[in-house]
Amino acid sequence: MTDEPSHENADATGDQLPEDLDVTAYVGPYVFPDIRRRRIAASLYAIVAALSLWAGLTSGNGGLIAAAIIIGVFALYCLAAAYPLRIDQTEALAVASRAVGFPVGHASAQLAWRGLRSRPTWRILVYSADEPPSVRGLVELDAVDGRVIGEYTERNPEDWSQFGLTTQ
Repeated sequence: MTDEPSHENADATGDQLPEDLDVTAYVGPYVFPDIRRRRIAASLYAIVAALSLWAGLTSGNGGLIAAAIIIGVFALYCLAAAYPLRIDQTEALAVASRAVGFPVGHASAQLAWRGLRSRPTWRILVYSADEPPSVRGLVELDAVDGRVIGEYTERNPEDWSQFGLTTQ
């Protein structure tokens, strides 16, 4: 007798994604979570820091006081990094299409963070609307105030001839 599971049994008991993470079952537009949720973590860290400080002062334990200071500083950082996400992905794509100056066909948005305080930034890759796309561009814009940080466009260097398409 072997300890190896049979293939039939492995399929029935294999790893599965939880329902809320199964992207194939989701219908509708995806919405990026708001970064202001960091305030919840900041509040919890502040409570732990206050309890540690109280316990350290009443017991005279220097380690608890040091932990309270470190956790308190981290709570302040979490609060400072809790920017509101005022520009959603749809508005970011609209701003990017105006920034590049050509009609946009396919596009892709990525939410990233920059700087010490992790300010949210949209990075948007856009392709021109012609088929195949003759121009592509990359636009980076601030997700808090919507200002364009930078944009770069170039002729699309991709070779589409293997698909029977030619670029102009």
